[in-house]
Amino acid sequence: MNKEHIIWTTLGAIFVPAFEFLYGVGEAVFTSMVALTFFILMDWISGTRAAKKDNSYASKYGIDGVSRTLFMLLLPAGGHLLDQVFSLPGILFGALTAGLLYHIIQSMVANSIRAGWGEWLPLSVFEALLKWVGSELEKKVQRATQRGGVTDKANDDA
Repeated sequence: MNKEHIIWTTLGAIFVPAFEFLYGVGEAVFTSMVALTFFILMDWISGTRAAKKDNSYASKYGIDGVSRTLFMLLLPAGGHLLDQVFSLPGILFGALTAGLLYHIIQSMVANSIRAGWGEWLPLSVFEALLKWVGSELEKKVQRATQRGGVTDKANDDA
C-alpha cells in the first residue's frame, strides 16, 4: 500500500462517517448535498463576475461569504440532527435543503443577469423550477403540519 492510498483511505475513514452523522445516509441525501454545493459554487462564480462588472467587488464581503457558505452547508445538518431527535423521516433536512436551494438558485440567476449573462440563461426554465421548488416546499411543510409536526411529537415524548 503506497502513501497516497493510505492518505485517501484515512480521509475517507474520517469524512464518510462524519458526513453520514451530520446529514444522514442514502443517495438522496448525498445528491442533495452535492446539488447544494454545486449551486453555491455557481452562485459564487456568478456573484464574483457580477461584482467585478458593476464595480461592487469587496474582499471583505467575499471573506464573509466563506462564513455564510459554511453556515448554509451546516443548516441541513442541523435539520437532520433535529429529525433524529424527533424521529422524523428527514422532513427538516429536506425543508432546509430545498429552501436553501431555492434561495441560492434565485441569487445565482440574479447574479448572472447582473453579470450580463441573461441572454444565455433559460430564464423561463429557472422561473418554472423556482416556482415548483417553492410550491413543493409549501406542500411538504403543509403535510408535516397536518401530520402533527415536530410540536406534537415532542409533546408525546414529554
